[in-house]
Formats: sequence, structure tokens, C-alpha cells
Amino acid sequence: MCAFFDPPAPRRVPAGAYPLWDEALGLLNRDLAATLPDEEPLLLLGLTDEDENEDENEGEYVYVGRANGEWHGNPLEPDSAGDPLDALAAVADAAQDTVTELLWRAWPLCTEHNLGMHVYEAEGQLSWWCSGGMDPRDPAHLRAAVGGLDALLRPSRPHRRHRSRP
Repeated sequence: MCAFFDPPAPRRVPAGAYPLWDEALGLLNRDLAATLPDEEPLLLLGLTDEDENEDENEGEYVYVGRANGEWHGNPLEPDSAGDPLDALAAVADAAQDTVTELLWRAWPLCTEHNLGMHVYEAEGQLSWWCSGGMDPRDPAHLRAAVGGLDALLRPSRPHRRHRSRP
């Protein structure tokens, strides 16, 4: 039984309910695994609107949450579920809000400057953008495409030679 003042419990949104958000979350989870390997994958959490007369937005509010059911920030904007770039931008912002606020740390960090990065659109692709260092010779830059931080942190070396030990 729920007390009068208890907030409603979120439920995990089933895979496939919002395909573009699912796809976007997959990319964000790649970046999360590459940068915070001890953190479990993020998921979509849904809350049902209890008072349909109070708000025009009837139905379900969807948040990006941690595996333990916590989330932070605003729900995903329903209009973003219909366009891949909008979906990725909305999910990236929500994921960053949740991770940053609940873990009390900037995420993701630019490994070059140790600064938090933000999503930036360039030529139709969303990337992680770093504001650069304090020195004017260290300008702002795009670090990697959203979902591509693992390639920066763990470069593949297919032709790497292994040293033989005597």
C-alpha cells in the first residue's frame, strides 16, 4: 500500500515501445560503459500520469534512469521520439542529467582537459563537445560522436605485436 504522499513508482519501459529512444540509449550506454565501467546501463523508466485532467500531456512520462530506478530531470519530450537526431539529443541530455546529478560528477569528461562535455550538433551528427582549456591555444573541440567514446578510450590495435618473454 502506498501512502498519500509517496511518489508513484516508475516502471521499466519495455524494449520496442519507443524504438528511436531505445537506439539512442544504446549509444549512450556505450559511452557510459567506456567512461564509467562500474556503472550499470541506463534504462527508460515510465511514470503514468495520475491526474489526466490537470495536464494536456496524458499518458506516460518517460525518463532516462539508472538501473536502480533513480532518475533526475525532466521527462523526454514526446515529439523527439519521431526523429533519430532529436531522439538522440533528448536521450543524451536526459542521460547526462541523470548521471551528473545522481553521481555528483561531470559526465562524460574530456580526457584531454578533464572537463565535462556537452552534446553538440555538427553536420547532422551529434558529438560530445569540450570547451577546451584556459589557454587560447587550447580551443574548444569535438571529442567524439555520441556513442563513440569507447573508440577513443580503447583503440583497437589489430596488428599490435606482443613481446615475447624469455
